[in-house]
Amino acid sequence: MTSQTITAAASDTWKLGDLTVNRMGFGTMRLMQHGEAFVAGAVPRDRDQALSVLRRAVELGVNHIDTAAFYFSPLRSANELINRALAPYPDDLVITTKVGPGRDPSGQWLPHATPEQLRGQVEENLRQLGRDHLDVVNLRIVGTDSIAERFGALAELREAGLIRHLGLSNVRPHHLAEAQTIAPVVCVQNMYGIGASPEQKEFLRICGEQRIAFVPFYSIAGTGRTAGATTDHSPEVRAIARAHGVSAAQIRLAWTLHQGPHVLAIPGTGDLDHVAQNVAVGSLHLSEEELTLLDPLHRHETA
Repeated sequence: MTSQTITAAASDTWKLGDLTVNRMGFGTMRLMQHGEAFVAGAVPRDRDQALSVLRRAVELGVNHIDTAAFYFSPLRSANELINRALAPYPDDLVITTKVGPGRDPSGQWLPHATPEQLRGQVEENLRQLGRDHLDVVNLRIVGTDSIAERFGALAELREAGLIRHLGLSNVRPHHLAEAQTIAPVVCVQNMYGIGASPEQKEFLRICGEQRIAFVPFYSIAGTGRTAGATTDHSPEVRAIARAHGVSAAQIRLAWTLHQGPHVLAIPGTGDLDHVAQNVAVGSLHLSEEELTLLDPLHRHETA
């Protein structure tokens, strides 16, 4: 693949409500710092480099950017970088953010927001991004309890015009069903990748049947999670990567996109070369034989 000539349009498109996005997007969790996200004392990434990465992603056709107000490290904030790099925003750019978790100025995690606190988190994202409304807001949760009150609070903000569309993050199928009795859900953002459990695969299928975007996180990082891309690739992944002349990380990302037309990728990086490599995956076709070879890995890897 000649990544320099491939744009995000190669990945095809999907709709988040009435907003059309290329299936290859960009996640900002790792943009602000070197090394693992959210760790104390993280070394901030060079600001000009971070801005260049964002601009390069958009130049390559990325029009779906994932962020959150709690994505920050010393001296750097994902939302501020997005605002600085991309405002005034292109008409087709969709910015998706998350609420629920929060961190204090020192970076320590706070208890998840109550229904009453969610409006403050929405307004914080609006201020940082310089927007009068948010395109998509995902309610991110931990646990299996009811989300009715929290999702209902966001539904009220949607009715008030502060939010255009709503989504969910880190949820189970019963959360999706509960939320849909309150307001439309345009996306589910959950952990997913090679090694996904049968339950995760079933949830992805359910979303596809309902025309809801499924947006995996850690599809490249795998067991590395916030630390970044895993190096624990199976022999099968490495062999297929060699056959295509690409990296193992690109194969993991390509496998994810092959899971359905409703699957949207949001790989993150602070490296200009990696942005182009990730975008180029949209044109990488895996054969049925290769997909079959990778499928048994569900029994051996954890995404």
